[in-house]
Amino acid sequence: MRNIQHLQGVYAAAVTPLHDDLTLDLSAIPQLLSFLSQRGCHGALLFGTTGEGPSFATYERIACLRAAAIARQELPDFRLFAGTGTPSQEETIALTHAAFDLGFDGVVVLPPYYYKNVDDDGLFLWYSQVIRKAVPADGNLFGYHIPAVSGVSLSHNLLARLKDSFPIQFAGIKDSSGDLDNAQLLGERFGKDLIVFTGNDRLLSLALNNQASGCITALANVHASDLRVIWDAHQQCKVDPQAQTRLDSYRNVMDQYPPAPAFLKSMLFERFNFPLWSVRPPLLPLPKQAIQQALILWDSINHA
Repeated sequence: MRNIQHLQGVYAAAVTPLHDDLTLDLSAIPQLLSFLSQRGCHGALLFGTTGEGPSFATYERIACLRAAAIARQELPDFRLFAGTGTPSQEETIALTHAAFDLGFDGVVVLPPYYYKNVDDDGLFLWYSQVIRKAVPADGNLFGYHIPAVSGVSLSHNLLARLKDSFPIQFAGIKDSSGDLDNAQLLGERFGKDLIVFTGNDRLLSLALNNQASGCITALANVHASDLRVIWDAHQQCKVDPQAQTRLDSYRNVMDQYPPAPAFLKSMLFERFNFPLWSVRPPLLPLPKQAIQQALILWDSINHA
């Protein structure tokens, strides 16, 4: 089995830049990726939940992936993952093919949502066909476990079955369940055989202590610094509870002002001089009053 531990680290579940007319702002991709790299991210996931992935057509996603691949030429050590999961297997295969053709380091693939209570056998068959038809022999596919949003869980037995059948191509999982017990059980069952990225900022320290390989989180768009502090401390067999406490506080603020993509785009505008990017319906931008309230709470953490 090949060593893919180089994929470990802190990743931003990147927002997607949009013009006022809701079209993609592809010209902003280089600036965004450079900013994330400078802030301490090892890489970024495009078109995850925070990136409003399901709101974009296949051709739009591919255009954005292409822009990111070009921008990455100036950031050779920065890693790129693409969210390619859709309810349509054929669209998922097309997006996955495109990501690997463009040189992405991996894909993070939602299970086919809409149909509830699907059997592990059906999910295994679905993922197996995506892997066989779209993932190169040395490619990395990660399952995306976010049952509160997708309505579909990825069981540990399913993960084990996929890993046994595709020991190289099935690299691991992004666990956005927010479930403390699940983070612990993943470590106990799979250890380092499965790359596990936590999707919950509050669980980073715990997940790392249970053999997780890093994180892919929304908050990394605007506050990667403490995520990186926690990561770097862990590499030295240390912990930084103060950084985790600050991270929890920032996450509490973000969670008070949903939706997360609108909140993060507002923060990037207010504190980091990015354009105020739109969000696609059904998401709505935050009211100005909410933004001002959030900024007061956010800045109070800096001065605590």
